[in-house]
Amino acid sequence: MKKMMLFCALFTGLLATQQISAQSSPVMLPGFTAYADPEEKNVDINENKGVTNWTGNENTVNFYFHAATTGKLKVALQARSDAGSKVQITVNGISKIVSIPNNNDFVTIPALETNIKQPGFYNITLKGLEKSGKIYADVKGISLEGAATKDIQFNPKSWRRSASVHLNYPVPEGKNVEWFYGEIKVPAGEDKIGTYFMSCGFHRGYFGMQVNSAVERRIIFSVWDAGSEPDKRDNVKYEDQVVMLAKGDSVYASGFGGEGTGGHSHWEYNWKAGETYRFLMHSVPVGNTTTYTAYFYVPEHQEWKLIASFRAPKDGKYMGHLYSFLENFSFENGHLGRKGYYGNHWVKTDTGEWIELTKAKFTNDATAKAKDRLDFGGGSENGWFYLWTSGFKPANAKYGDFFERAATGKHPEITLPRF
Repeated sequence: MKKMMLFCALFTGLLATQQISAQSSPVMLPGFTAYADPEEKNVDINENKGVTNWTGNENTVNFYFHAATTGKLKVALQARSDAGSKVQITVNGISKIVSIPNNNDFVTIPALETNIKQPGFYNITLKGLEKSGKIYADVKGISLEGAATKDIQFNPKSWRRSASVHLNYPVPEGKNVEWFYGEIKVPAGEDKIGTYFMSCGFHRGYFGMQVNSAVERRIIFSVWDAGSEPDKRDNVKYEDQVVMLAKGDSVYASGFGGEGTGGHSHWEYNWKAGETYRFLMHSVPVGNTTTYTAYFYVPEHQEWKLIASFRAPKDGKYMGHLYSFLENFSFENGHLGRKGYYGNHWVKTDTGEWIELTKAKFTNDATAKAKDRLDFGGGSENGWFYLWTSGFKPANAKYGDFFERAATGKHPEITLPRF
């Protein structure tokens, strides 16, 4: 009986220790992972220093996390100000006003306690209320403690872009892809600044459309050099460089570096959300080179426009590894959702056979694989494939999923301009 009582006491003590441990595992949401709404103005999110130069109160500063466990959550700020200030902090529907002391060093300031009743995504919002000096606060991070921190997920890195997601189109074996055709439609409101909707990608390059700023949009086509130089094209041997053979009227073309090197081209074109746009790639292998040419159909002119033609060295084959992708390339708005529809993809072989691409494999990038971000997905609906990323909502697809869309059975009719 005594052994049984001792065992129960030990078990109860162990359980209590585990519960205390689960409730007191503090985590820190780094300041450099924050986002400002409606824009990063009068506040800087610095990849080393966190939230700095926060001088205006027309925006809020927001941190995001995913709670896998319910329970208590204690929230504290690691912050400082130059002359004292007051900031409102809101999480899970609870708001408190916190005084930030005038201090040269960061101090931990308890803010509020809340009860997480269900797993899911949550955000912590900071709003500047009063300040005696220049800034509301520098914020090094937000400390979370309590049972709800068990298995909590947040982005620990200063890489504030959301995950990139892809559709990979299988082609029957033994078929040489000379032509690759695809369409994109972006719903209204999903065309956020800093987004690349890529329609026709292949083993050597990619072709699609971007939102580059509030006043500029582009049709963009690039082909990689041979070799493995990651950053500077000046370091690439001439025999490994892509050569531009032609470009369309008003198209800008140059070399690029930073994410591999190669030949880049873009045409500034004010494409619109809700409209369907058509893309066409052509490949011609000769010896150990391949010439890749991109055409974009301009609805207003009802004709195909040449974007550019590049000759790629150390290639000598038709297009392979066909894919589309959705990429968020802006750090400042990496919390905003974007979605694109991809459809009616076809290939035409070197023998003139048209093949409709109705299946796609879903993949994603290193940000998703590392579980730095969990908000991404894709699928098929209304005869289209779709991809989405960001917005801090649950994923609806995982790496390796296969999607399928209904076949149209009617290949595109294409009449290219003569030169």
